Amino acid sequence: MKFTKIIYGLTVCAVAGLAGCDKMPEEQHTSYETYTLTRQTVTVPMTWSATIKGTEDVSIVARRTETLSAIKVKDGQRVRQGDVLFLLDSHKAQNVLTHAQADLLSAIADRDNAKLEAESNKELAAKGIVSDYLLRVSENALQSAEARVAQAQAAVKDAELDLSYCTITSPVNGLVGDIYPHVGDVIAEGTVLTHVAGVSEMEAGFSLTESQIHAMTKELGDLEQVIRIAPPMMFRFKDGSEYSRKGRITSLSGMVDRKTGSVTCYVTFPNPDGELFSGMQGTVVMPVEWEDVMLIPLTSIVRIQDKALVYRVGKDSLATGVIVQVEELGDGKNAVVLSGAEAGETIVAKGAANVHEKDRVIW
Repeated sequence: MKFTKIIYGLTVCAVAGLAGCDKMPEEQHTSYETYTLTRQTVTVPMTWSATIKGTEDVSIVARRTETLSAIKVKDGQRVRQGDVLFLLDSHKAQNVLTHAQADLLSAIADRDNAKLEAESNKELAAKGIVSDYLLRVSENALQSAEARVAQAQAAVKDAELDLSYCTITSPVNGLVGDIYPHVGDVIAEGTVLTHVAGVSEMEAGFSLTESQIHAMTKELGDLEQVIRIAPPMMFRFKDGSEYSRKGRITSLSGMVDRKTGSVTCYVTFPNPDGELFSGMQGTVVMPVEWEDVMLIPLTSIVRIQDKALVYRVGKDSLATGVIVQVEELGDGKNAVVLSGAEAGETIVAKGAANVHEKDRVIW
């Protein structure tokens, strides 16, 4: 079964021009318009509201508490990985590093002296000039000195890391978002300074209902298979125009949101020209092929509470109401019959609300 049939009957979708499809049953314009049901294959675009974000959108966060000394970029500026964004006052961090380096030099000197002492005692102990006790003491002193060197080296690395936090760079290629602080502000550790939106690829996130995911996984076995066979998808802007490049489903969250009962799905679109921006809203469109289905106009459906009824016209021209299960296509015109009617049957297509059981229908 094709991927597009798996979600057949599960989601309301947008249809453009299906009413004018040359495969629609022929209308008969008499007292009552009727359709003779036929089976056909139609392709309908299923749509979901979506929000765009960069695949590498990152928050730029201060890693130490310090005064902001310089802002090297502007809102909306395009940056590359490694470009400097902000500078924090580095005097304190530099002083800490200088002291740590001095402590390391001192620890290295102490270790070297302890090493000389231990080597000398080893030679003397071999000649019986000094006791084994003095030898072990000098060897223990060497081990302590080596441990202090290791500690001093770690302190230097920590100080170097703290100093590096004073120069804040972009971890990705992208666009700088709003810059929140000002030069001279004291920035607390953990403060978000801005965001950088990766723009080479963009993700459109939308929600699939729990029932849709269940139907897909029941049919295919796992979400990875759903991702593999999903057809290419389009992105439609709010003005109705379509993005020129197609995307593919790249991931499903795998967890159902308890509040919405849905699973977030992501479609990745290439964005070499920067047409898509993080935060942009629109619609993702998946062309879905519905095979061997029957379409009926919504005007043929009479709603009775949660039931859908159509009037079937027999050879004797008498109308008989039958309950059908339908899935509206979302175009305001058509629905797919899931059960309750058969191909070759004729139904009242227009004016069904005025028909009564066993009325003689002139058509």
